[in-house]
Amino acid sequence: MDLELHATPEEVMRAVETLQAYGQAQGLPEKTLFALALALEECGSNIVNHGLQRDAQKVFHVALKHKPDNFVIELRDRGPAFDPTAAVARKSHAEDHDVPGGWGIELVRRNMDEIQYRREGGENILRLIKRLATGDGK
Repeated sequence: MDLELHATPEEVMRAVETLQAYGQAQGLPEKTLFALALALEECGSNIVNHGLQRDAQKVFHVALKHKPDNFVIELRDRGPAFDPTAAVARKSHAEDHDVPGGWGIELVRRNMDEIQYRREGGENILRLIKRLATGDGK
């Protein structure tokens, strides 16, 4: 399933709702759907807010791919190059809580099994992969 979305928070939520409906139709467990939705919302919001500066004239793309052993969310945008896989992992020390930002990618890392990034043809391409236990979505 492929979506073309405008760079607005409402479009991010439309993508999340589409993911949830698609995942439910595929029989994915609620826990898996929650993890996927959280990752999509976080990464989509970062693209909209930081990469595309909430410019509703700009678009980004989301592809949802359900395979027998995994679920893949692929996000593509033409914002400035940004590799979230290179972001420094946040520590959960109390003093670190005073520093804003950076927690979203940590949530994505904790909920996805694999995160891949590449820059190709002027596009950021981010792939979020969640492995499915035997029997998920069947």
